[in-house]
Amino acid sequence: MKFALGVEYNGSKYHGWQYQKKYSSVQEELEKSISRIANHNITTVCAGRTDAGVHSTFQVVHFETSVIRSDYAWTVGVNNYLPKDISILWVKKVPEEFNARYSALSRTYRYIIYNYKFRSSILNNQLFHVYEELNVKNMHQAGQYLIGEHDFTSFRGATCQSSTPYRKVMNLIVFRFNNYIIIEITANSFLYHMVRNIVGCLLEVGRNRKKIEWILMVLNTKDRNKINYTTVKAEGLYLVSIDYPICFDLPKASVGPIFCQNLCN
Repeated sequence: MKFALGVEYNGSKYHGWQYQKKYSSVQEELEKSISRIANHNITTVCAGRTDAGVHSTFQVVHFETSVIRSDYAWTVGVNNYLPKDISILWVKKVPEEFNARYSALSRTYRYIIYNYKFRSSILNNQLFHVYEELNVKNMHQAGQYLIGEHDFTSFRGATCQSSTPYRKVMNLIVFRFNNYIIIEITANSFLYHMVRNIVGCLLEVGRNRKKIEWILMVLNTKDRNKINYTTVKAEGLYLVSIDYPICFDLPKASVGPIFCQNLCN
């Protein structure tokens, strides 16, 4: 049997999703807890392998088992063994052809900036703080140059192992609610550090250091070493939604981190 799980986590204490020999990972904690309920070793496959420090409000994973357990056991039972910063949101039995990674049509990330002259103490590891006022309108307009299928070499991390730099961005919006600036990007998939590099470029525009059209120049340069911008920190980044074909009938994401769902939806 194959099951899909919805998983939420605060990635601040973890070295990313993927299992690491020397560092703590979300995958390791999740597999240990599911294995205790299943009473055998479980391996999970996720929709998006988030980096160190990145959070998720709607990660999707699948695993296989021959044992019979209730939905209560796969959710509440697993949660009892998980650290408090990782939670199972739902479980659903899925057909054998389902794959959390390869069945996904798109992924949506949100980067959240706290744009205020003083930092937040309560949300200090869940937001990226920018003290100077940002031009959100220009950031949004600049982001529109990235919509469509492009070679995103200029936005990929130096150690990216993807065989192709081409990705298709379906949606990119930048908006403000009070002191929060939300950058939401939907694509078929993402390169290593792609979102954080895009946000770094948009901040150059938002700070009025670069013109709106500069983003197009960055895209067309196709060489990260020739472009001067900063890869923003992981702490403001959230995987918030995974889109699958309707035939799998998976739960839909209530997009956005808990603390700002009412602001962003």
